[in-house]
Amino acid sequence: MSLYQPSHFAVGDQSTLTALMRERPLATLVSVHNGEAHFTHLPLEVEPAGSGLRLLGHVARANPHWSQWNDGAAVTAIFRGPDGYVSPRCYSVREAVPTWNYAVVHAHGRLAITHDTHDKERILKALIARHDAGYRQQWDELPATYREGMKRAIVGVTIEVDRLDGKFKLSQNRPPQDRAAVRAAHAAAPPAPSLADWMDRLGIGR
Repeated sequence: MSLYQPSHFAVGDQSTLTALMRERPLATLVSVHNGEAHFTHLPLEVEPAGSGLRLLGHVARANPHWSQWNDGAAVTAIFRGPDGYVSPRCYSVREAVPTWNYAVVHAHGRLAITHDTHDKERILKALIARHDAGYRQQWDELPATYREGMKRAIVGVTIEVDRLDGKFKLSQNRPPQDRAAVRAAHAAAPPAPSLADWMDRLGIGR
């Protein structure tokens, strides 16, 4: 799998790429089985692994995607950063068309699954530490039978990252005055609808 990366949009600095991955941890995990692409959405935790990176997560045991994975299977985790419309009104010339700015990181690597309760405990605690440290004590105090039941319902996932591809399409190909105008437009644009907005639209939680 490869990412179209014009040189002016390519970002290779690992600290920049891992920063986006940590800020936007919900990844799309892609693998190919018998010529068909399969997708799962899951949060992934980034941790150092020697001179490289490792991704940690888990999927529901009921999700058939994991049953296609052998240890060492090639996968790609796609982390999507912020994005936004760019109007040609931002440009200093009239001969221009709309476009869209965005930032993405594709993490390519080799996947391993685990059913071991201790491995899954470590993965869960890494995710809790990142996203809800205040819940850690509550998790530890839950009955062991409950915790083990929850862990039996998931499959642990680790990905040893071989390569990161970063594409940050942020108007780098435009002249300075256009880039300044695009930045101002992005800064003034309303944020994307929040989860609460979507819950309201779908009548959830009322």
